[in-house]
Amino acid sequence: MVKFSELNLSETTLKSVRRMGFEEATPIQEGTIRLGMEGKDIIGQAQTGTGKTTAFGIPLIEKIDTKDGNVQGLIIAPTPRIGNPGL
Repeated sequence: MVKFSELNLSETTLKSVRRMGFEEATPIQEGTIRLGMEGKDIIGQAQTGTGKTTAFGIPLIEKIDTKDGNVQGLIIAPTPRIGNPGL
């Protein structure tokens, strides 16, 4: 497995990742972070618990310009239909 420190992330992001106890990226994280950092659009699928949220979130956070007040990212996530299957 690849370490997060090998993914060319900012020191701020690396510090946060370490604080959460993560050192090595899962396969979905490695591939997705690398592509996201290149500015590519990504569609990924992996089992629950493999770190998809981190995989999609890190490149987005890395690309945000905190001095720019405009919308810079959009996350679209499906939600399960709960309660009313007719929706």
